[in-house]
Amino acid sequence: MGSRSRARQVAAALGFVGLLLAALGAVMIVMVPSIIKQQVLKNVRIDPSSLSFNMWKEIPVPFYLSVYFFDVINPNEILQGQKPQVRERGPYVYREFRHKSNITFNDNDTVSFLEYRSYQFQPHKSRGLESDYIVIPNILVLSASVMMEDRPMSLKLIMTFAFSALGERAFVNRTVGEIMWGYEDPLIHLINKYFPNMFPFKGKFGLFAELNNSDSGLFTVFTGVKDFSRIHLVDKWNGLSKVNFWHSDQCNMINGTSGQMWAPFMTPESSLEFYSPEACRSMKLIYKEQGVFEGIPTFRFVAPNTLFANGSVYPPNEGFCPCMESGIQNVSTCRFNAPLFLSHPHFYNADPVLAEAVSGLHPNTEEHSLFLDIHPVTGIPMNCSVKLQLSLYIKSVKGIGQTGKIEPVVLPLLWFAESGAMEGETLQTFYTQLVLMPKVLHYAQYVLLALGCVLLFIPIVYQIRSQEKCYLFWSSSKKGSKDKEAIQAYSESLMTPAPKGTVLQEARL
Repeated sequence: MGSRSRARQVAAALGFVGLLLAALGAVMIVMVPSIIKQQVLKNVRIDPSSLSFNMWKEIPVPFYLSVYFFDVINPNEILQGQKPQVRERGPYVYREFRHKSNITFNDNDTVSFLEYRSYQFQPHKSRGLESDYIVIPNILVLSASVMMEDRPMSLKLIMTFAFSALGERAFVNRTVGEIMWGYEDPLIHLINKYFPNMFPFKGKFGLFAELNNSDSGLFTVFTGVKDFSRIHLVDKWNGLSKVNFWHSDQCNMINGTSGQMWAPFMTPESSLEFYSPEACRSMKLIYKEQGVFEGIPTFRFVAPNTLFANGSVYPPNEGFCPCMESGIQNVSTCRFNAPLFLSHPHFYNADPVLAEAVSGLHPNTEEHSLFLDIHPVTGIPMNCSVKLQLSLYIKSVKGIGQTGKIEPVVLPLLWFAESGAMEGETLQTFYTQLVLMPKVLHYAQYVLLALGCVLLFIPIVYQIRSQEKCYLFWSSSKKGSKDKEAIQAYSESLMTPAPKGTVLQEARL
């Protein structure tokens, strides 16, 4: 009787534990997604108490700027009206360092900051040195010539004389370092003396001189602390709610984020919008596919075919005109009126006539398309490569002898890839907290529920088996009693004397 009582107690205890585990599993199924969501919301906002704040302030991801130059092979022939021939040189790779300063939290749920960038050449990652010489168009001379095309002939003749006196030519042979970070040019001093607001360069001229050891403007973005729906969106840039570079309100709008983080909980219907000070405009990327980066699920976003399309192909881009062929964007209005154009490398996704006009260009998707791989739950980039090309529109300008007989052409100067991928301890921490732990919790809740249900069955099974044993014992006892009564009745019948007059016959063998 004691062992049966102990078994009953054990079964009851296991059932109670099973009930608790099943209840815990059920609660986890309901509550864990909500808890994870609340933790993500808490830690992706721009707040000193959030886990992502230091990542936002001092980006731990190593960024690299890989620059490819188009070395002009036939400069003399171009001056005679022949088709340009170029050869791609590079990459020349620079490590990019970023840090935010002047961080100021405002009362309207925004934060203002300046982000500084600096670059350091990486010889071991490059195919060449900064001392390599590259033949490129003389941007100052050819830009000024196109800008002066509609001016009086007398001014153009004066410019020709000035160019000759300063020894300026249509093409120059400069080192990579000079093209990137600047070189002394007497024309700069002349222009700054007589046209002080024409160029932003003071002393040296270089395509990336403005970017090194400088900031990209004062950004004011929403923190998401009070109003999560606007998290990371740009409120103002340099105090402006919209820019004035373009010819329509839509094109002048500052949309999206500053290009570093986006709102969490993305879906395939989401898009990536950000404002680029270098391009002087907002850009919008579209979802392409799901992927995995180092075990972390990602959404890949790419540029739509319409990103640099002209107004005739994509009417909303009409405000970015004056337009030429589709696939290039005129950025002269925000680049000291020089005839500079932005596009994908090698005129990828552009009108084929652009690439056909220059020998040596070979556009293809794998090498020349840009992408951003975003962790959809947090909106944090895992892996990205933004690729853009800078080109110069050159032509012969009547009255300016240095332009010779140059046929009108959009001539590529260089293209660059700004790339970064999360790695090391940052990647491991991200994977552990945002992939591994949620996955463990996901499976744990169902394991607890299943184990709890199994344990709940133990007292039920025990009770059923106990009832079966009782029934068998009762049935056996009842049957035994009936048999005993039958035997006793039979025995009594044998002992009863025969009635008088009954004749007993002797059994014979």
